Amino acid sequence: MGGTSAEREVSLKSGMAVYRALEKRGYNAAPIDVNHTVSRVLEEEKIEIAFLVLHGGHGENGAVQGFLELMGIPYTGSGILASALAMDKEASKRMFLSNGVPVPPFIEIRKSGLNTPAHNSSSLTPSSLQTGLQTGFALPWVVKPSTEGSSIGVSIVKEETELNTALDQAFAFGDRAIIEQYIEGREVQVGILNNRVLGSVEVRPEAEFYSYEAKYTPGMTEYILPPEMDPDLLSATETIALAAHRALGCGGATRVDLIISKNFEPYVLEVNTIPGMTETSLLPKIAQLSGLDFTSLAEAILREAITEP
Repeated sequence: MGGTSAEREVSLKSGMAVYRALEKRGYNAAPIDVNHTVSRVLEEEKIEIAFLVLHGGHGENGAVQGFLELMGIPYTGSGILASALAMDKEASKRMFLSNGVPVPPFIEIRKSGLNTPAHNSSSLTPSSLQTGLQTGFALPWVVKPSTEGSSIGVSIVKEETELNTALDQAFAFGDRAIIEQYIEGREVQVGILNNRVLGSVEVRPEAEFYSYEAKYTPGMTEYILPPEMDPDLLSATETIALAAHRALGCGGATRVDLIISKNFEPYVLEVNTIPGMTETSLLPKIAQLSGLDFTSLAEAILREAITEP
């Protein structure tokens, strides 16, 4: 838990919640705040399996997974490649598209080469950006870092004059940014556990979108469990979410974030390979609805990692 990413504080809360749950079930657990001495701590604690609750950064991009594999320590969740793909929004969108999973039209741009889009998912008539780029889709746009989670560095751009500020904010977290078409609709998040759908929750933030502040400030978001929508639409949404999970080769527990347009079309936004695990996080809420309390969810994630070959 912990680590050095922008999601450190949330990770610490998730980690302590999981630690208490595992202790409650009788496991010999140790909370480890990851830093440069982690290899020594793992050896001193005689760790047999690592329960990963490292949100963002090296915890979700495959780095810690590779490190643990070098040490010969099994771990929970997705492997190296799936973690790296899920954390990289441009790479994951490519995988989704190649597997028939719908995503909003988007381009990726680099701070070091603003005149060269890395990818354009749309064949619509381009609209000119202030920077000279071509998006291929109309305003408004969502601008976000390519490799961050928890809606960190995300902006909604309604006018082209707002673009430079939004890009500055996104580039504060890396050299690459995604510009994505804003889809007005309902935000649904689907919980996946051991390659099956656990259930879903609709989030209704008071803010314009499910921002970092809306996620972690009590009272700023309404949660609808299960989502209040046509059963066939919900079933289709959950099927698409599971397809996204499988397209990246994910394992363990994930949370797939989607937007359902006003035309009732679900689009995948991202897959979170290490979703929040506090007592009030979305995956535990979804699990509770399916009959798994928090301690049972933590144990189910752990057991899947033990039995995974």
